[in-house]
Amino acid sequence: MHIYPLTSTREVSKVVDVKQVNRTGQTVKAMEDIMKKVLKAVAAIVTLAMMAGAAGCASSAKDAFDKETTAAAETTAAAATTAAAADTTAAATTAGDVGTKDPTKLVMGTNAAFPPFEYVEGGAISGVDADLMAAIAAKLGLTLEISDMEFDSLPTALSNGQIDVIAAGYTVKPDREETMDFSDSYYTAAQTIIVLKDSKIATADDLKDKVIGVQTGTTGSWNAADYTAETNIKGFANGMLAVEALKNGQVDAVIIDNNPAKSYADENPDTLVLIENQFPAEDYALAVAKGNAVLLEKINTALAEMKADGSFDAIIAKYIK
Repeated sequence: MHIYPLTSTREVSKVVDVKQVNRTGQTVKAMEDIMKKVLKAVAAIVTLAMMAGAAGCASSAKDAFDKETTAAAETTAAAATTAAAADTTAAATTAGDVGTKDPTKLVMGTNAAFPPFEYVEGGAISGVDADLMAAIAAKLGLTLEISDMEFDSLPTALSNGQIDVIAAGYTVKPDREETMDFSDSYYTAAQTIIVLKDSKIATADDLKDKVIGVQTGTTGSWNAADYTAETNIKGFANGMLAVEALKNGQVDAVIIDNNPAKSYADENPDTLVLIENQFPAEDYALAVAKGNAVLLEKINTALAEMKADGSFDAIIAKYIK
C-alpha cells in the first residue's frame, strides 16, 4: 500500500502569504475560503490514497485467496487420485491373494475318465471332483475352468502354472508331496482288482507274473509293481481303456480305485468281477503347486465349511451310493 505525502499547515502558509494580503474583513474571509478549499483537496487526496491502498490490499488478498484455493484444490485432487490408485492396488492385491494365476478364475486339472469322480456326460465334465471344485470356486468368488488332460500330465501342468489345482481322485503319496502340496483329505479309497468272471485270480497274491493293466501314473501301477515285472505292467490313458484291454484278453487283470472299478463292473455285470480289500486304504486330496500356501489355505477353509454345513456329504451322496 502506497501512501501519498500530505500537505502540512506550514506548506499551506507558503501558498497563502498572509503578509501580502490586505487585512480587511473581505480578505480574511477570502483567505478562509481558500484554506477550506485546500483542506478539502487534501482530504480528497487522503481518501483517494486510502481507497487505492485498500483496493491494492483487497487485490492482494484476493490473489492470495485464489492461490490458496487453487493449491487446496490441486492437493485434494492429488489426494483423490492417490486414494483411487491405492484402492485399485488394494483390489488387485486382494484378487491376487487368492493364489490363482488368473485372479478371476480357478483352473482345475483332471482326467475325465475316472467315474464317479470325473467323467464326461452330455459334453460336460461331471462327477464328485467337478462339483466339489465348483463349490470351492464359488466360495472364493472365482469362475471354475476345467482342463481335461492325460493323467500323467497333471503334475507338469501344475508346476508350470497351466492349472491351479489337481482334482482327479488324486492320492496323497510321499513322492508326490516332494513336488506339490496337498489339501486336507476329502475321501478315503482303496485299490481294487478287476478280472473276468472265468479268471482263476482270487487274491492279490495270484497276480504274480501276470499281465496287469493300470492307468498310467496312478497308485494302481505302483501296486502292480509289487506283484509282477515292470514289463508285465501295461499302462493306459484311463481306466476305461484298461478295462477294454481286459475284456479283449490283452491283460489278465486291472488294478484301479474301488469306485471307478464298481462303475465299470456295474456297466459289465456279465463279464467283470471285483476282488476288493487287497490293498491299504489311501486318501484323496486336492493338489496345488509347491509353496502355494495362500490357495491351499483357502481350499482347506472351503472344504471345512462344506463338511460342516452338509454340502460336501450331499455331493458324495449324489455320485457314490
